[in-house]
Amino acid sequence: MITLKDAQRVIAAAQKKAEEIGQPMNIAVVDQGGNLIAHVRMDEAWIGSIDISIKKAFTSRAFNISTKDLGENAQPNQQFFGIHASNDGKIMIFAGGIPLSKDGKVVGAIGISGGSGEQDHAVAQAGVAGF
Repeated sequence: MITLKDAQRVIAAAQKKAEEIGQPMNIAVVDQGGNLIAHVRMDEAWIGSIDISIKKAFTSRAFNISTKDLGENAQPNQQFFGIHASNDGKIMIFAGGIPLSKDGKVVGAIGISGGSGEQDHAVAQAGVAGF
């Protein structure tokens, strides 16, 4: 289980990394069921990335895989091609979503949006490290 306090700690770690790289981000944390626990839109972060960050977190939890890895496997001629059309359009295959695990079990996920794929993934990794 991820508590609000856990989510806030994850967000703080991700926000610190985003500040270090100078890129304002949207940061979302979901629980085991893919439900939003907390979201932060840093000053100047893109409004359009709010929805994307939440959906990245949902996607990562729904499939227990980083959205970076899912995206690589969702290209033409790959095993998950077309997956983005599932779940009523809630699936994001851009880097920035990573599952959160406790005692070897996935209990939620973080989703980041607002920079390049590499930046989003790096900020998500920082959030995971804060968990």
